[in-house]
Amino acid sequence: MPGNQFGQLLSLTSFGESHGEAIGGILEGMPAGISIDLAFIQNELDRRKPGQSAIVSQRKEPDSINILSGIFEGKTTGTPIGFIIANEDQRSKDYSHNEDVFRPSHADYTYQAKYGMRDHRGGGRSSARETAVRVAAGAFAKILLSHYNISIHAWVNSVGAISIEKKHTELDLSQIEKNSVRCADPVIAEKMIAYIDSIRKQGDSVGGTVRCVIKNCPAGLGEPVFDRLHADLGKAMLSINAVKGFEYGSGFAGTLLKGSEHNDAFVNENEKIRTATNFSGGIQGGISNGEEIYFTVAFKPVATIMMEQDTVNASGEPAVIKGKGRHDPCVLPRAVPIVEAMSALVLADHLLRHRSSQI
Repeated sequence: MPGNQFGQLLSLTSFGESHGEAIGGILEGMPAGISIDLAFIQNELDRRKPGQSAIVSQRKEPDSINILSGIFEGKTTGTPIGFIIANEDQRSKDYSHNEDVFRPSHADYTYQAKYGMRDHRGGGRSSARETAVRVAAGAFAKILLSHYNISIHAWVNSVGAISIEKKHTELDLSQIEKNSVRCADPVIAEKMIAYIDSIRKQGDSVGGTVRCVIKNCPAGLGEPVFDRLHADLGKAMLSINAVKGFEYGSGFAGTLLKGSEHNDAFVNENEKIRTATNFSGGIQGGISNGEEIYFTVAFKPVATIMMEQDTVNASGEPAVIKGKGRHDPCVLPRAVPIVEAMSALVLADHLLRHRSSQI
């Protein structure tokens, strides 16, 4: 099974399944001598873990990271960082009902078609449980980026039809972690929470969007042609479970503008070249230009719902299935740290690649 590695100079290889003993990763390429704050890494994992509020899955996983290699006396050694995260609260019996049937909008059928078999317990490798590995690796990448004053902030921007209408430059990003839905607008957050809770009580699910901004990214990151910075960010986001769309900068709304309206004019501001506007989303020609990088990620409604749905079994015969167990009615609150983590891995990888291209 290829496709479990992400990045070039900073490379993550992840392994493990939802209902196995553990999930884990190997992070290669971290420079030596970087002080590692284990409490920070654990806090990032805590932001993603289930059971943290009434509007997410109630699976109880401590998600405690166990670092096996690559750290000595609190600093990176330059060797591969190996780590595992134990699975402690699996309830495989919750999935016995779908052993022979395909859950709508899940990877059950496609895995069966590709491999001739599948792990029906929570989806196995296709489960979003795997994203805990990304968050752990992303925390290491964030520590590296902090040495260059690069910061990443993501938040829930919409749930269903409830949306923040303000631009990201008008928001107080310190509000994100002050509510259970991780919305940057406290008033909108309360509406989102109430709506998600009502959807949960119906046994249904709902989707929405996560918006992200990267601050203080220097000009020059990104490789022209195939490895453009926005292309790698897009791949990173689209590799996350339940993601159905990605747009950066002006995105699709930019198609409504004329070139004279959309072009970002260059200006000299305090002896520094900048752009008067930022429709480009901080990236031009696939390379960062020093402005804020911002993008939006669309998440579909969670596929597992506590309602009866028509499907078929492995023989193609009609069947009915209903979700059981503990599932998120809305993936968005827990997706925020995942979006940040994948952004950090992309930025850190390109930062190291940029450094290697200069004397």
